[in-house]
Amino acid sequence: MPLPFTRSIGRKLASYLSQPSQRGVRVATCSVNELAKTLKKGDVLLVEGRSRFSIAIKYLTQSTWSHAALYIGDAVDEDPENPASKTLLEADIIDGVRLSPLNIYADTHTRICRPSGLSSAEIDSLIAYSMTRLGNSYDLKNIFDLARYLIQKPPVPNKWRRKLLAIGSGDPTRAICSSLIAETFHTIKYPILPEFRVDGERTPHGTIVYEEQAHIRHHSLFAPGDFDLSPYFDIIKPTLACGFDPHEIKWNESEFTHPKPS
Repeated sequence: MPLPFTRSIGRKLASYLSQPSQRGVRVATCSVNELAKTLKKGDVLLVEGRSRFSIAIKYLTQSTWSHAALYIGDAVDEDPENPASKTLLEADIIDGVRLSPLNIYADTHTRICRPSGLSSAEIDSLIAYSMTRLGNSYDLKNIFDLARYLIQKPPVPNKWRRKLLAIGSGDPTRAICSSLIAETFHTIKYPILPEFRVDGERTPHGTIVYEEQAHIRHHSLFAPGDFDLSPYFDIIKPTLACGFDPHEIKWNESEFTHPKPS
């Protein structure tokens, strides 16, 4: 199949997949202002999308989360009068790797995943690398593969679903949202879900010393939900971070039943 024709089909397919799905999803559980106040540079924002593409991602990964974006903080100028203008870096199915304002997810169910123990210099390095990916394309090969599961969903065993996310083009200038962010964290050797194995190394004296070592998983194998599953990212809830007080909630008392004293 000629390459220009393939690209044309890919663009049309991307347009179709980006359309909203009729299936219901959860609404936002906090205001966009609370979200903006809570985000810190280097945070990963997970999103439960509403598009046909999002439904496919959630099916393949068996996760709530279909999209991931990186908050880049002061890497670009922001409007201090408009907290919702905070800037995210993400890989979009139509536009490729782009910068987006936080307010596009104002009505969407989201989750903040925060890396722990990183210095300011490491976070700056993380963001600097991610900015070099701006303008890269979304992996259209990945779109073709995922589209098959919208049309016909085969009974795929759970252990193989993750493998299906690693069948893209392999082109380093193309990525899906989660692989882009995973690769970015790998540049500073920050763990997401590494595989631990006991490796043996022979010493100069001829003996073998065994040590448990972390092995990096290829970034193309990561899905958005992996940042939620990772034991190395804090889950930050904006409502709690902004000073939640349960006593300030005004309940409709008529909906409560109060037990009578015996």
